[in-house]
Amino acid sequence: MKYMQINDLKLNNKRKKRKTIGRGGKKGTYSGRGNKGQKARSGGNVDPLFEGGRSTLIDHMKKKRGFKSLDRKKNIITLADLDKKFNDGDTVNAESLVRAKLIRRAEITNGFKILTKGELTKKLTFEKGMLFSAGAKAAIEKAGGKISEQRTVNKEQ
Repeated sequence: MKYMQINDLKLNNKRKKRKTIGRGGKKGTYSGRGNKGQKARSGGNVDPLFEGGRSTLIDHMKKKRGFKSLDRKKNIITLADLDKKFNDGDTVNAESLVRAKLIRRAEITNGFKILTKGELTKKLTFEKGMLFSAGAKAAIEKAGGKISEQRTVNKEQ
């Protein structure tokens, strides 16, 4: 009786030869591109947002009317607010307005505009960098206040 030896084993490592077409070809014939059309051509490409001629998702969205300015609105402060929050002889600047809780610290960069609404009975000193309506400027000077580096805005809002 003859026993099987390791040298008798044969490995089946023959692979079937794959069909290749052209230089390093992969799949042959149409190579997965189908027949004709834009996507079958070399360099052919369809816009990824193109939905076959139907209206896109963006077109279906609600259209908002109007215009939104990128410019931030100024912080509006009235003379009545200043009269309530400040004492006679105080200096009004960005920091003092934050301490008086007339504006938030994040809104300092937007700027300030002082408007005429209400009356001012106290002498206040205003530092540079603020805008004043013509009426507010007159009311401040009438009360005996001072404005350094005056900038006046014609329209009151």
